[in-house]
Amino acid sequence: MVDWRGSTGPAYLALADRIRLLVLDGRIPLGTRLPAERELASHLGLSRTTVSAAYAELRDSGYLESVRGSGSTARLPHDGGIELDLLADAPIDFSKASLPALPAVAQAAQAAVDRLPSFLPDSGFDPFGLLVLRRAIADRYTERGMPTDPEQLMITVGAQSAIHLLARTLLGRGDRAIVESPGYPHAFDALKAAGARLVPVAVTTDEGWDVAGLEQAFQRTSPTVAYLMPEFHNPTGRTMDAATRARVLELAQREGTTLIVDETMTGLGLDGQARPDPFPVARNVVTVGSVGKSIWGGLRIGWVRAERDLIQRMARARFASDLGTPILDQLVVAELVPGYEQILAGRRAYLRQGRDHLAKRIRQHLPEWRMPHVEGGIVAWVGLGAPLSSQLALAARNEGLVIGAGPRFGLDGVFERFLRIPFGMPPDQIDRGVEALAAAWASVTRSSIRLDDPNLAHVV
Repeated sequence: MVDWRGSTGPAYLALADRIRLLVLDGRIPLGTRLPAERELASHLGLSRTTVSAAYAELRDSGYLESVRGSGSTARLPHDGGIELDLLADAPIDFSKASLPALPAVAQAAQAAVDRLPSFLPDSGFDPFGLLVLRRAIADRYTERGMPTDPEQLMITVGAQSAIHLLARTLLGRGDRAIVESPGYPHAFDALKAAGARLVPVAVTTDEGWDVAGLEQAFQRTSPTVAYLMPEFHNPTGRTMDAATRARVLELAQREGTTLIVDETMTGLGLDGQARPDPFPVARNVVTVGSVGKSIWGGLRIGWVRAERDLIQRMARARFASDLGTPILDQLVVAELVPGYEQILAGRRAYLRQGRDHLAKRIRQHLPEWRMPHVEGGIVAWVGLGAPLSSQLALAARNEGLVIGAGPRFGLDGVFERFLRIPFGMPPDQIDRGVEALAAAWASVTRSSIRLDDPNLAHVV
């Protein structure tokens, strides 16, 4: 076992500090029941008195809530990280995980304009989407081993609209929804807006999904939905292995849970690895996709693949928020889908260069930070070594950089020791962004005390 205690100080304080840091990092999601005192003492080779004193310290500082007969659960003593002004202007924007548009978009747009007259006699209001685009996307799913027909697809105004519509269709107030922690914050927002109570499950850059935590979350909460990004997860970059996918599907079918599988990062592997098999086709598996991370975010085109009856339910619910997806955008994407594999190959090469360039600049300017190797996707989940992410994001504004603090990607203020950094912009923008981060880091660390201890690596 790693020496988590360090060289000085009472053991109970070191244990309390280790657990506190795991809560702040999201390694112990909020609401998770901690082991009983006797169980943890036995596991760590400590006296029960030491563990009891550590738990008491955590309760006193607001990181633990204990209820007689129900055990002790992780919490936070405050409301969380600092919200930043979304309208603030800055020369450099690292708040979005996005890519510049493909040059081919302009050519496809011209071809789409040429095709548009044949669609003008129609009303333009269609909750399902153009048949030509649904057929093209259905063919791609079928090629990947997921037989699909156009009636199993709905074209939406981007992936976010798809997630929002699914949440409104599937969830009622008070229903439980499993989410990854860290995870995609706009999905959190959509699920909460539909009335869901979120159940976080940890994902880390080192170990991926907490399988035991997933099992506990399914079995204890019987969630109505589980929102997952199994391929090049945002923000950790991890990919869920086949065994974990099979286990998640088994748990979901047992509990009657609908899996919302976000595939917006699918196909963006950066190390030449084989593309993993998609989530198994099943009645309770719904897939969300878009071109926002591959072609251009300015084309607001996403989609949902689901059983026909759910697509029909979504269509009835959709009219409360929008009356369909813009026709011209759909025609642009329909022009590009036949060459999608070539598009992905070019994007992978571009992102590989961006990832390596970001890693080099962080090593040069911020050597104390830890950027893990990113297998795929368009962002890195960087460890700062100290719980200063919100302060850093605020200080970065003074350096002309907008970036989301770590807590934006968790629930209730965790992940203060992490920062999500995108690498989808040109090298000169990466250079300017890292230089701004280095200047901001210097300003916030002048008067801050590092709270992390490398010896406190693993306890729970």
